Amino acid sequence: MANIKKLEGKNGISYKLTASGGYRIDGSQKRYYKTWTPEPGMTSKQIEKELNRQAVLFDEECRTGGVSTDGSIKFEAFAKQWFKEYAEPRLKTRTLDRYHQMEERVYTAIGHLRIDKITTRSIQLFVANLSEPGMNKRTGKPLSPKTIKNYHGFISSIMHYAVSQGIIRQNPCAAVMLPKPTPKDQAEYTLEEAQLFLKTLETEAPPFWRVFYNLAIYSGFRRGELLGLEWKDIDFDTGVISIRRTSLYTKERGVYTDTPKTKGSSRSLKMSRGIIDLLKWYKAFQTEERLKAGDQWEDHDRVFAAWNGQPVNPSGVENWLYRFFERTGLKKINPHGFRHLNATLLINSGADVRTVSAALGHSQTSTTLNIYAHAIAEAQARATDAISDMLDSSFKGVSAK
Repeated sequence: MANIKKLEGKNGISYKLTASGGYRIDGSQKRYYKTWTPEPGMTSKQIEKELNRQAVLFDEECRTGGVSTDGSIKFEAFAKQWFKEYAEPRLKTRTLDRYHQMEERVYTAIGHLRIDKITTRSIQLFVANLSEPGMNKRTGKPLSPKTIKNYHGFISSIMHYAVSQGIIRQNPCAAVMLPKPTPKDQAEYTLEEAQLFLKTLETEAPPFWRVFYNLAIYSGFRRGELLGLEWKDIDFDTGVISIRRTSLYTKERGVYTDTPKTKGSSRSLKMSRGIIDLLKWYKAFQTEERLKAGDQWEDHDRVFAAWNGQPVNPSGVENWLYRFFERTGLKKINPHGFRHLNATLLINSGADVRTVSAALGHSQTSTTLNIYAHAIAEAQARATDAISDMLDSSFKGVSAK
């Protein structure tokens, strides 16, 4: 049976499995490696039982040729092992779908190469190729720096796993130079423009969208978080709304419910009495709509539901908003712009970065600092000016001697 070695590190305990897979032509012995990490909460007996099972299965896979952890394995073959062993049990559906969409292009470029022969130069040439005109089939332009970064991240994740399995010594992606992103001027609302938008919603928007975009501005919740809200997430007595899930869409799965984007995304925010009253009114309105739908209504408890109670396709959020802009002549921004508006208003009100980060559901305050660096700098400049004004006023009438 495979040899088992206990590993202890800063991320906890894991076990390294080593199995023999026969001999090469030169007489050297083939050795295969695999790392297994117990699930949180497992007892010692459960770990021992599962560890033995993993060792037997790994030994059998190596003996029958079902797995290869030798450096001679081709990148495409190892990538498929990575999907099965690492990605599918750990990554979210949308991330998996994005990686699967990248497979064809990546495999064409480096799938035929031995994983231990892939160098930084190999990946750098692939990155350069993605930057050439025509790589974006829809526009005929090069792929965007962000998309290229995603391709690099996909390959790097696989290579990192190869390092953890003892197949290669270092990740060749680490030293690859990526194209710098070109800053885009996204349309944003000023406070006055936001007030006009909300006022227009009152008279020009149906109840669903009136409530949806009011809550989007006042809460800063992501689109999927808003669509994932259920009535039980709203405490009408305290005015607290809790984010516990997100509603997403992929072509393969359709609309589905997932856990929030990050650990920090699971959060609770206290809303103004005006927003809570608006939600109470909308709940009564939805009850009437449910009675009209009769047997066709499917009770998913969603705050923002389709006419029959089913969860809403996230693409509808953007589609309706752009039609609304065309009809009313209001300044166009994308739905995510309301989240940025919320953050900017929080920063301008004097909220500290930790508070803003927690409200937005960022996993790290560094994310908030990076995205809203300009707004934070402006707020700090205003604070500095205010201090200067106060200090300068105290020196009025004092002359130098």
